[in-house]
Amino acid sequence: MSIFSHAVLGTNDLAKAERFYDAALAPLGLTQKGPFGDNGTMYGATGPEFIITKPGNGQPATSANGGTLGFLAPDRAAVRAFYEAALANGGTDEGKPGPRAFTDTAYAAYVRDPDGNKITAYSFKDEK
Repeated sequence: MSIFSHAVLGTNDLAKAERFYDAALAPLGLTQKGPFGDNGTMYGATGPEFIITKPGNGQPATSANGGTLGFLAPDRAAVRAFYEAALANGGTDEGKPGPRAFTDTAYAAYVRDPDGNKITAYSFKDEK
């Protein structure tokens, strides 16, 4: 069981963010689950677990300094597909796909979405 009910990232351009997340999250088995009011979109595997939205206070969305949202990938191929789709749809590189030193099986890629939010996909499947 997850410790979170959902995660939210802000966007200044919902259509651009939807194109990015539709492509980047598809390799991870995550799809749109419907609108989040008039200013957002929900994503998930079986229900709404991740939301992109324009800020409710009407101020511009900004990215967190030091904040990263991590998505679980089923395997290393999905991590690579996430990374490639993200870059092809307006994302920028923050760490190419590869092993991560903190566990023997960690494999990840990091990107920034079109609004500057840092996201990552991780697989912990042993594929050595």
